[in-house]
Amino acid sequence: MDWVHILQQQANWSVSEKSQYRLTSQQATELYDNAPLHQLMAAAMERRKSMHPEGTVTYLIDRNINYTNICTINCQFCSFYRPPNHSETYTQTFEEISARVVELEQIGGSRILMQGGVNPELPISWYQELISDLVKHHPTIALDCFSPIEIEGIAEVSGLSTLEVLQNFQSAGMHGLPGGGAEMLVESVRKDVSPKKGLPENWLKVMQEAQSLGLTTSATNVFGFGEGATERVEHMRRLRELQDSSLSTYNIGFTSFIAWPVQLEVNSFGRRNRGQNKFELGAGSSEYLRHVAVSRLFFDNIENIQSSWPTMGISVAQMALLGGANDIGSTMMEENVVSASGTTKLSASEEELQDVILRAGFRPKRRDSDYNILPTEIVAAEVSSMKAPTPIQ
Repeated sequence: MDWVHILQQQANWSVSEKSQYRLTSQQATELYDNAPLHQLMAAAMERRKSMHPEGTVTYLIDRNINYTNICTINCQFCSFYRPPNHSETYTQTFEEISARVVELEQIGGSRILMQGGVNPELPISWYQELISDLVKHHPTIALDCFSPIEIEGIAEVSGLSTLEVLQNFQSAGMHGLPGGGAEMLVESVRKDVSPKKGLPENWLKVMQEAQSLGLTTSATNVFGFGEGATERVEHMRRLRELQDSSLSTYNIGFTSFIAWPVQLEVNSFGRRNRGQNKFELGAGSSEYLRHVAVSRLFFDNIENIQSSWPTMGISVAQMALLGGANDIGSTMMEENVVSASGTTKLSASEEELQDVILRAGFRPKRRDSDYNILPTEIVAAEVSSMKAPTPIQ
């Protein structure tokens, strides 16, 4: 079936009959490779309206805290990590981390996303005490901490299973598990760029364990490693399959899907582009918008698709709102992992995010980590004061 007939068929999709029109991997690949971008984005926009008819775009007031840069995984595309005993390694103290949370509280934030490296120097008790300390001093802040690869590393150091580590952290007060470290859940790609990270099944297993405990989880995707549409859709297929299983078994799954192109500026993986590569690495804005649109059509069981301003810039993130995304991410306040690869914009104000949403023709709504809508004061300029009319959604 060619892309024209696939999009015609998808136009009949509805929430009540979504299983009847579920995209196959082959159909999604056909759309990815051959559908014109404007028609693909228009179809994704219609799907977004079917799933979110309220006409809003959500955002989160939060802060990223990268508590350590010590890591033994050595991913080629990562410019953030330092190996043990390197002169530039750090691990933040509880007091330093708490001070960052205080700054988030002062602007009305609701969540910290805390990730670092796989640090073999830290015992499990350090993590448990950190979580307990943050819960004690910052009870209103949701703690979404430690990606699946970090959980694996902690399990190895402690001699516990990954499920036991998650149970211990949940008992200490951890709210959720970030989706970092997925990159591309296709073994041929993963083996090339991060061979020490383990099989895709490892990431999926830890996420399913987190979901079995009721922890909040999100799904991520980094692309542009030289792979094609087939591999990108395969990553989505594995996430969709896990989502089906977890929703059916535990009545909880990924809250959202967030994708972005690999950053190449100052890491060893990016230096491959200077040689005689078979593939051009990375991905531009058009390819990113295509990826967002296909993901909206493919994920009939993940409600929220997030656009990525830290990697793509505010303007492209705004365009993604017109091509399937219904969330523009978070203020972040601080970011050290993506920015280490060359991104210069490290935070966005609430006013800035609201302005982007309003100018796209949507209503901004503040949310928490679980996508519950929070009271929202409009601090950006009203639509009526804008010189050009906004799109009618």
